[in-house]
Amino acid sequence: MTKLNEIYNFLKLDDDLLTSGQPSEAQYPAIAEAGVQTVINLALPTSDHALPDEAALARSLDLDYIPIPVVWEAPRREDFERFAQTLEALKGRRLLVHCAANMRVSAFIALYRIERLGWRRDKAFEDVYRIWNPYSNPTWAQFVDSILK
Repeated sequence: MTKLNEIYNFLKLDDDLLTSGQPSEAQYPAIAEAGVQTVINLALPTSDHALPDEAALARSLDLDYIPIPVVWEAPRREDFERFAQTLEALKGRRLLVHCAANMRVSAFIALYRIERLGWRRDKAFEDVYRIWNPYSNPTWAQFVDSILK
């Protein structure tokens, strides 16, 4: 039986917020069994290992599915704003937020925690650094700084 921690770069941030890279079709039942109610996908349908019809797969398991495609090479404030509004609208629901490798997601979660929840920057980025350093990528460094201005 598949366990959530077998999903690429899986992190449980709290009881209601789980993040990961792209789950496989075989891993999806474990997501439903874990009590996840909504899957939010920040990857593009053309991203590495993207599932052909992930929305239908999620719905087949009674999961809500929300795509918020963020172009890796060009993340936008509008993407972040839509993400933040979606998280706020889904408070109290158990979520899995994923992208291709949990890089977009980890950065967006940290930014959300800082901008919307008032977290200190160093605390918010602890989980990000478990996956990657956005300052190692000029595009993402600029994006993070632009959101935090």
